[in-house]
Order: sequence, then C-alpha cells, then structure tokens
Amino acid sequence: MNLLASPLVTDLYQLTMLHAYFAHGVGETAVFELFVRKLPRERNFMLAAGLEQALGFLEHLHFAPEELEWVEKSGKFPRGFAEHLAQLRFTGDVHAVPEGTVFFPDEPILRVTAPMPEAQLVESRLINLVHFETLVATKAARGVIVAPGKLLVDFGLRRAHGAEAGILAARAAYIAGYAGTATVAAGSRMGIPVFGTMAHSFVEAHDDEAAAFRHFAEACPQNVVLLIDTYDTEAAARKVVALAPLLASRGIRVKGVRLDSGDLAALSHSVRRILDEGALAEATIFASGNLDEYRMRDLVAGGAPIDGFGVGTSLVTSSDAPYLDAVYKLQEYAGKARRKRSTGKATWPGRKQVCRHYDGAGRFAHDVVSVEGDEQGGEPLLVPVMRKGRRLGAPESLAAIRERSAGQLAKLPERLRALESAASPYRVEIAPALRKLANQVDRAEGEVPALFR
Repeated sequence: MNLLASPLVTDLYQLTMLHAYFAHGVGETAVFELFVRKLPRERNFMLAAGLEQALGFLEHLHFAPEELEWVEKSGKFPRGFAEHLAQLRFTGDVHAVPEGTVFFPDEPILRVTAPMPEAQLVESRLINLVHFETLVATKAARGVIVAPGKLLVDFGLRRAHGAEAGILAARAAYIAGYAGTATVAAGSRMGIPVFGTMAHSFVEAHDDEAAAFRHFAEACPQNVVLLIDTYDTEAAARKVVALAPLLASRGIRVKGVRLDSGDLAALSHSVRRILDEGALAEATIFASGNLDEYRMRDLVAGGAPIDGFGVGTSLVTSSDAPYLDAVYKLQEYAGKARRKRSTGKATWPGRKQVCRHYDGAGRFAHDVVSVEGDEQGGEPLLVPVMRKGRRLGAPESLAAIRERSAGQLAKLPERLRALESAASPYRVEIAPALRKLANQVDRAEGEVPALFR
C-alpha cells in the first residue's frame, strides 16, 4: 500500500459522513471550494502551489484491498460500507488557479464539482497538499524578492516534518524561484537541480584542515565548494588560497567557499578580501546557518559580498507563519447555493470566479470575486483542469510554473513586496451579484435544505 496515495490519509469524520451519505442516498452533485480565510501575520500575498499533487491524488483515488479490510475490521462501520468504498472513484470536475499564481484571502484557488461522497472524501488530503506547498512557496517567494540575483538553495530536509514534507518543500521552493535543493530525492523524482558541498564532520575527520580541502577537491573536482568555518574562518580562507595553485595545476578550480556560522556580514567581507588578494576573485561565497528572508534582506541591504544562501529550517517549516487558515467548504448542493453562517466563519455561497485587474504599469490593481458567469472584466484566475475524473492536459512542467511565478511576483505592487504587513492591503472586492446570492440564501434559511430532509 502506498500510504501517501491512500484515501485513508484522511480524518475519520470523512468516512463517517460517507457512510451516512450512502445510507440515506445523499449523492447529488456537490460543489466545494478551497480558499484561505485570512493572511498569516506579515504576509501580503500567497503563492499557489500543490495542484499537481492534488490532481494526482484525485485521478488515482481508490481503496486498495488492505484498506477495505481495515474498514471491515475496524468495528466503526456496518457490513456493506466497504463494498460502497470498493466502487468509489473520483469522477468529478476540478477548476483551479494555476500553480505559481499569486492570490489573496477569500479567493477560491480550487473548486471540486462531484457527487457528494466523492467531493467530501477528498477534503482533508486536498487541504493537506495544497496548504503545505502554498505555505512553503510563499515563504520562498519572500526570499526571492529580497535577494534578487542570488543563488538560493533549499537546505531543509533534515528539519522537515517528514520525508514527504521535505520533498514537497523542495518543489514549492523551486516553483517560487529557488535555484534548487540539497534533497536528492527531489532531484531524482522531479528533476529539480540538486546542490551540496561538505559537512564539518569531513573536516574534523582529518588531522589537517588543508588536507581535508585537498581530499575533497580531488574527489569532487567539478564541485569544489569548501566549508571554511569549522575552526578559524579567516585562517581556513588563507588555506584555500594556498591550496588553489596546486589544484589548478591538476585542472581543478576552486568554485567557492561556504560560511555556516558567525557574523556572516563581517566574515563575508574579510573572506572576500582574502580570496581576491589570493587570485580567487571568481570564487563565490555561499552562506547558510539559520537563515530566513529577514536575515537575507539585511545581509543584501548591508552590501555583504555573499553570492548565495542555503535556507533550511525556516523555509520548510515556514517558521514565522507555520500554517494557513485554509478551508474547503460546501458552496452548492443539488443545484442550490449553500452558505455557512457561523460567526467569524461565514462563507460566500455558490460557484465563484476571481477576476484580476491591472493598473497602467501592468501591476495588480484589485481582484473581484463573483458568481460564475457574472462578467467582471479583467483576467479570470480559475481554469478547468479536470473533467470526469481525468486531467484536461499533461502535467505542467516545473519550468513553466517557475516562469509564471516569476511573472506574478514581478507584477506585485511595491507595498506588497515588503516583508512586513502592508499598511494598505490588496483590495479584493465582493461583487454585487455574489452579495445578492448570499442574501437570497440567508432569506431562505428557514427552509430545511434537501440535504437534511
């Protein structure tokens, strides 16, 4: 059993609701939309990611024999329920915002239209996939914005919350504009460029630091980036300079050095000077060690001569904003608009579209959310991606998604590119037609919905 593709990667209440739906014949078409209620602190936008994994999950949805056996033996469901599950496949339609698209609160980024049992069952896993990659892609995009032209690499696997999280975080960061990852599986499975140098343990395993540098260079002549902060950083830089002519005589070029601790601003200046004076002006300086977009911004703004950054823990955990208020809500059932009216959690009913408008400079001006079919001008963001359980096209390449992401980030108004919350948030308008529909649903609230008759 492939655990990560399993429909049992869900909440128990999805299965208990499915049992009730099957028992009472609740199976007409339902429309659910996935959206984010509000931005996390110090976020001015979100970057959509995870659609590819979501579509893959839907396309291959089925219960394997061992999963059906667990349902039968769990004691939580009556006999016959597993027989219903054995026949279940996803046969619905999906509309979505393409990956790499900037979006804002209350804007649906994924819509599922399917028979109620199918649409309900997939809720938890869809949120799980789209939420996580979107969270990391947004975190990564902030780093891309503040460190333009720098080599940014995901170093986060060892601090990720599991193997899947590490691989999907590498994907999300690459979509947002990172150059690649240190996670080998992301390279082998997804074609994401992989980067890596050496660890302090390699240096410590040698009695002489210069010998460690020489051995690594001889073993990896195409990737001579040497970690120089195991002991005395400046002394190690001088050892690299002294070693460089010997390596050059063997056709080996010192590509760069890495700093992983200490005062990165001060050390990068002193190391740059040592390298330049030692005829290694082309050697790069790469920095890592508890970095995030705030530290990168300060280093870049301060003129630190650092050519690239490896970002780990803060990226894969989105440490300053570790979750999104992402939800998947029923908006229509059996042709009738539905609306949750809970205090603080009310939803806008019906099938919706998001239309984006631009200013004279080609930057985002404002968005309008309305019912599907209500022409609002601008660019519609939700597009059909799956019909009757099958994709409408081949999976989009990561290169195309990266290109879209770069274009989207370039169109952000300047105030939204800041790391701190903008004094004037992006404007998302709710169209009159959508407000009218909500009022109609509210006026009919005394009527018992067909879903519960």
